[in-house]
Amino acid sequence: MTPNKPSETDPPEGLSPAPDVSGAAVVLASLALLSGCGGGSDGVSATATQPLPTAFSNAAAAPLRPDILAPTGNGRAHRLSAQRYRVPTATEFLNFAERDYANYFPSRQSNLEWDGIVYRYYPSTGNYVGVQGNDVLVLGPVSGGPLVRVGSLQDFAAAVFAGRPTQAPASDEDAARFLLHAQFSASTGQIAQVRSLGYEGWLDEQLVLPNSQSGWDWLVEKGYSAIDVNEFFFAFGSNNYMVWYQLFQSPDAVRRRWALALSEIFVVSWRGIKDVMNWDNFAMAHYWDILCRHALGNYRDLLEELTLSPAMGAFLSTRGNQKEDAISGRLPDENYAREVMQLFSIGLVKLNMDGSLQRDATGNPVETYTADDVSNLARVFTGYELNELQPRFTNPNPPHQSIHHVSTVRSPMVLNPQQHSPLPKQFLGVTIAANTSGPESLRIALDALFNHPSTAPFLARQFIQRLVTSNPSPAYIERVASAFVNNGGGVRGDLKAVLKAVLLDEEARGAASLNSKTFGKLREPMLRVAQWGRTFKLKSKQGTWKAAWGPWNPSRELGQYPLDPPSVFNFFRPGYVPPGTAMAQSGATAPEFQIVNESSVATWPNWLLDHMNGIWVQAPDKPGYVVRGLPDGLDIVPDYSVETALVTDTPALVRRLNLLLCAGQLSAGTVALIEAALREDRINASANDDFKRIHVARALIIVMSSAEYLVQR
Repeated sequence: MTPNKPSETDPPEGLSPAPDVSGAAVVLASLALLSGCGGGSDGVSATATQPLPTAFSNAAAAPLRPDILAPTGNGRAHRLSAQRYRVPTATEFLNFAERDYANYFPSRQSNLEWDGIVYRYYPSTGNYVGVQGNDVLVLGPVSGGPLVRVGSLQDFAAAVFAGRPTQAPASDEDAARFLLHAQFSASTGQIAQVRSLGYEGWLDEQLVLPNSQSGWDWLVEKGYSAIDVNEFFFAFGSNNYMVWYQLFQSPDAVRRRWALALSEIFVVSWRGIKDVMNWDNFAMAHYWDILCRHALGNYRDLLEELTLSPAMGAFLSTRGNQKEDAISGRLPDENYAREVMQLFSIGLVKLNMDGSLQRDATGNPVETYTADDVSNLARVFTGYELNELQPRFTNPNPPHQSIHHVSTVRSPMVLNPQQHSPLPKQFLGVTIAANTSGPESLRIALDALFNHPSTAPFLARQFIQRLVTSNPSPAYIERVASAFVNNGGGVRGDLKAVLKAVLLDEEARGAASLNSKTFGKLREPMLRVAQWGRTFKLKSKQGTWKAAWGPWNPSRELGQYPLDPPSVFNFFRPGYVPPGTAMAQSGATAPEFQIVNESSVATWPNWLLDHMNGIWVQAPDKPGYVVRGLPDGLDIVPDYSVETALVTDTPALVRRLNLLLCAGQLSAGTVALIEAALREDRINASANDDFKRIHVARALIIVMSSAEYLVQR
């Protein structure tokens, strides 16, 4: 990674201060790969411009000496305990080495990089320390001369994170807080599991759960692939039923929560495709399935499959995108080329690893791409069409149109070489030669975006925003970006490692952020609904799960519907700062406030009031929106049995709701107000069941409308 500037304390080029030790030079090269870019106080890594001494060229053969830099405490036990922590980044380890072994590594040095090694050099002692892949290496007087391995990054995890809350939560409230970051809801059973297994132990169990039923298979199971007079192949919207079912019921809730976060970054919107393709419901299900399948995989694979998905092709115009034509003046459509850079990978301006802007000599932000980059990259995405493997069918209703088979919206788009631009493609410093094939052009282009230095911090910031806090610190962003760059095993783009970095970070788990007035995020409306549904065990009496909402009633408008944002820019911009607020004065981002206004503040309690007893649906025992001759009914209902049993013990009822819904974050004053309001019901054990449910519903509405619920920390 090329720095903006090297630190004044960096050694001279060529590492001239290297100690007079046989083989000293090459080890350092291995030390530089820690890939966590950034070190010292400014987090900037410098790239060496001359070769290291030759001893570093064979770092893999360096002997293991775990006695050097042995972590404090009982050796083997300490190393085993390290397994409960995430793998430190290179910068985190090197900072630790300076802190705990100052006699060997004095002062504050910046990271250097050479040939896959991240390292630091200390002229006053002649010592080198660094990382290659997952190996920690030292060379100089500290090692007695030769290059040696002293262990792995994981071995040092417990020492690096000493005192940080990365193991077991100290309270039920801490466990609930973690669960509400990691998934949609918390239950008493899950809280107990997290306290028993620890944060990472519980999370690791969730991350090995198999990917549950796909959205596509659910639609088929419910009858929405039928070819009949219902015309489910037209803009129908059963994808809304599908995604709400997934949010309410899928057993792999961590994967689904992460996929929902990804859907707000790598956007396809139903409203953007429903009028330009058939089987839009299945196209959206396939898009959702891609997110779920790759959520714990690699970003590079996700990016390619999304690029070739029929839903994305319809949404951002790659489907049917044709090469330039000199006679007509036609040029390739630039829509996807622009958005894949601006929104899905590198962003508008170049970033340091901590998300801060890179600036030119005049102090202006440095743009990541130009209009020419967009025009050239657009050539890569020409020639792609739907893959119609199965024969078409005729609509049974007049005027009996020809409709493509449902499998068409599941198959990746295919290349028509005759419509792929043969021109050279030059963008972001990459050149694809003229007449390069479409698949090879695509590979080169996506690799360039994947490996761009700004991709990791650009995405890291948004990942944190969607799960934990709206205005993450530069240090938090850098730690997550470092996990994207290197998962601890030399793999870039590992989304499972990134998710763990987001959720297990000390800023997410620590008491300091919990007590901070500037940490946290406004709960998105769709997440509030999903939390309600899971916490109170929603079930569909008929099994059809026809839950769907839309902007049909201004006084009951939810304001946010999964997989259906108003544009490719999602429901809100990641850099949105609410004007005229204290946040604006400090420049703090709070994206979710972009969909907050006077009306939405009122419509949320109205929505709760309408739905506390369940969800009224049309023809609950049949697929489709309206089935003539069949009644509507209350089909999707919550289970308040535990809460109903507590109606005569107001403090216990409020305490339970506070824990499960708010992770115990309601203040004593708010709790007192809620309890006083509920006592106005004067309910007793002889009250009928309807009144008990009304009482519970009132408690829920008050809690879920309170400011301390709406802001999640």
